[in-house]
Amino acid sequence: MKARIGIIGGTGVYDPDMFELKETVRPHTPYGPASDEIQLGELNGVPVAFLPRHGRGHAIPPHMINYRANIYALRQVGVERVVSPCAVGSLQEEYKPGEIVLVDQFIDLTKGRRYTFFDGPRTVHISTADPFCPEMNALFAKEAKRAKIPVHAGGTYVCIEGPRFSTRAESRMFKAFADVIGMTLAPECALAREMEMCYTSLATITDYDVWAEHPVDTATVLRIMAENADRVRTLLSRTLPKIPEERKKCSCGSALADAGA
Repeated sequence: MKARIGIIGGTGVYDPDMFELKETVRPHTPYGPASDEIQLGELNGVPVAFLPRHGRGHAIPPHMINYRANIYALRQVGVERVVSPCAVGSLQEEYKPGEIVLVDQFIDLTKGRRYTFFDGPRTVHISTADPFCPEMNALFAKEAKRAKIPVHAGGTYVCIEGPRFSTRAESRMFKAFADVIGMTLAPECALAREMEMCYTSLATITDYDVWAEHPVDTATVLRIMAENADRVRTLLSRTLPKIPEERKKCSCGSALADAGA
């Protein structure tokens, strides 16, 4: 079975009542194993490939994820469009816990990851001026508003190495140039672009980062995470059937040509 749409997410996004599993595969990649097996099936009649980013049981921390293998494996099963739900902290008062951000820019502050498929002898300088698929972002924004899901149609994500969280000083610095903070978007987004795949991030806000000094208890964070997972599942269920088969409204599919490759 092949699938044009791939979802990279956690167990909170996977819903066996919504996702009809057809088969499970583990494609070979020249970059080592992916985080887990890829589950191929249908969501609302749409063929979908689901890959848990952190593996089963959330066993792989963000700095140890084999991002190249994950993206390569999804491409092997036919994926052209990647939807990436993830949890983030807020760096701005107006970006509230429980809301979804359709990220349109990122800042990569990671340190020790494998960032490209082109380590030589072929060198490619891919453009990431606009790294997210505008067509996908627009579709998800439209459906979120129709479903009355609180959404920000745009925002800058600063990606840190992890697995530790920010210091207060770091958080105040990040607040000056980003809206949300997380640990998994880079290099995942850029690698998808190197594979000429559309990429959209459904960044779900769980809490304010430590710049805000808001007291946050575990029970509240867990409640918001569960609510966010419900919102993401609703958004996926509504939006995926509306994604066209042909990619005519974005340049994601010609990213390498635009890079002179």
